[in-house]
Amino acid sequence: MQLSEHFTYRKIIKFTIPSIIMMIFTSIYTVIDGIFVSNVVGDEAFASVNLIYPFIAILGAFGFMVGSGGSAIVSKTIGEGKKEKAKKYFSMLIYFIILIGVILTIFGVIFIRQVSKLLGADSNTLENCVIYGRVMILGITAFMLQNTFQSFLIVAERQKFGLMISIIAGICNIIGDFILIYVCKLGVLGAGLATILSQYVGGLIPLIYFARKNKSNLSLVKTKFERKVILKACTNGSSEMLTNVSMSVVNILYNLQLMKLIGTDGVVAYGIIMYIAFIFVAVFIGYSIGTAAIIGYNYGADNKEELKSLLKKSCTIIGIFGLLMTVLSEISSNLLASIFVSYDNNLLELTVNAIRIFALSFLFSGFNIFASSFFTALNNGLVSAIISFLRTLVFQVLMIFLLPMFLGVNGIWSSVVVAEILSIIVVIFLIIKNKSKYGYI
Repeated sequence: MQLSEHFTYRKIIKFTIPSIIMMIFTSIYTVIDGIFVSNVVGDEAFASVNLIYPFIAILGAFGFMVGSGGSAIVSKTIGEGKKEKAKKYFSMLIYFIILIGVILTIFGVIFIRQVSKLLGADSNTLENCVIYGRVMILGITAFMLQNTFQSFLIVAERQKFGLMISIIAGICNIIGDFILIYVCKLGVLGAGLATILSQYVGGLIPLIYFARKNKSNLSLVKTKFERKVILKACTNGSSEMLTNVSMSVVNILYNLQLMKLIGTDGVVAYGIIMYIAFIFVAVFIGYSIGTAAIIGYNYGADNKEELKSLLKKSCTIIGIFGLLMTVLSEISSNLLASIFVSYDNNLLELTVNAIRIFALSFLFSGFNIFASSFFTALNNGLVSAIISFLRTLVFQVLMIFLLPMFLGVNGIWSSVVVAEILSIIVVIFLIIKNKSKYGYI
């Protein structure tokens, strides 16, 4: 299926299914770690993983930034008929990611202990935070490449290949967790090793594919660093970067607030919610990544009718996805919580209640995620960044500190729901405001 085709509902679903499944498998890495660590190693080790993971996610967010922002530039360039220039842009951005990855690895390994303390690690969790964090940082370059290639494989019209890589990487993670955590009893060290194994699989296979001659739109060629293009890619993808950084910062604030209100049990419950959200929200992210290349191509080709069609159909599809996921979460909340904390009835009850409140956010989050990606694909990083900044940082931070004053612990679980509702109001305003500029309505 080519980017230049007219996309019906059936074609959109068929085109985006590989990227949706790809994102789900990518999310499963961390979830599988959590299941094994929680059930085999214990809740303190589980809390340690949750405390340090936001820092890892912040470093990995550079890959999402370059992947989303860069793929929008590359797909637009292809839509303009400049295929050789698109290859040079693509190659330059991949080399840039590798360079940044090496620098961040050095920085992270040196300062991981100090960072762990800043994130709230105490005498019970500090060493596990350092061990897990240091191992994960050794795979950060591969993690960033994996995030970047998720977008570029779609631009290259090789989304099925990307899906295959994600499945292989996911299987490696699951097998690695079983052997290293359950059989070898390596604890959080085994969890980290299993995860970076999967990340190297997900990052290096597409790197080798594009380095060789292939029949796709993209390949690694000789190029030179162009500051303006790199800056444009980073600016354009800043919303995705901001989303990941903001989510990590917000996660840290959640953990600090929960440690004050409940203690370790609160951090564990929130960690479980995040693992569930990783998988459910991955559907929205995967769909947004899958459609971004189509939107970018048609924007470059000045095909406004197709942009109208894509926006309308996407809103319908996302609305259905959101409703189904909310209902599924409410029905299966006890089962989902039991996977992690069946050994503690009080913790189980706390987590089930948290899931049921948090799940209401799925009704709104899909629209907000897609809207941010939509404007990124239109090469409007500013509007995309505004949506992400308000949704993932401003509104959530306000709610984290405001709602518990009136609702107690339930105010913590409700924070995301209220933040998503406020964000969708902003999204509607921005879509209407920019309709004449892009002609999508």
